Amino acid sequence: MTTYETVRELGRELPGVEESTSYGTPALKVKKKLLVRLKEDGTTIVLLVGFDQRDILMQVDPETFSITDHYRGYPSVLAKLPRLSRRQLRDVMRMAYVFVTGKSL
Repeated sequence: MTTYETVRELGRELPGVEESTSYGTPALKVKKKLLVRLKEDGTTIVLLVGFDQRDILMQVDPETFSITDHYRGYPSVLAKLPRLSRRQLRDVMRMAYVFVTGKSL
């Protein structure tokens, strides 16, 4: 099962990613910009992605990707860790990395 430890492991593969916190929960940042954080429930993450990417993720897999009213105006998507394979998580983390840094991998 994919957990936040998996997020941390995959984050180490990305240039310049550092462990941090956000709203009192574990997070990964690049140059002090949020990349991903763990929600308070311990099984959901928030990833920064573009609005178009977010909409596609939610259309393709609404059981895994969603938003709440709070995130509607932010370029973010919620993802349920137990539903993500390691490969899917790597893909969305790379998507977030490119969005946050503006650099392709």
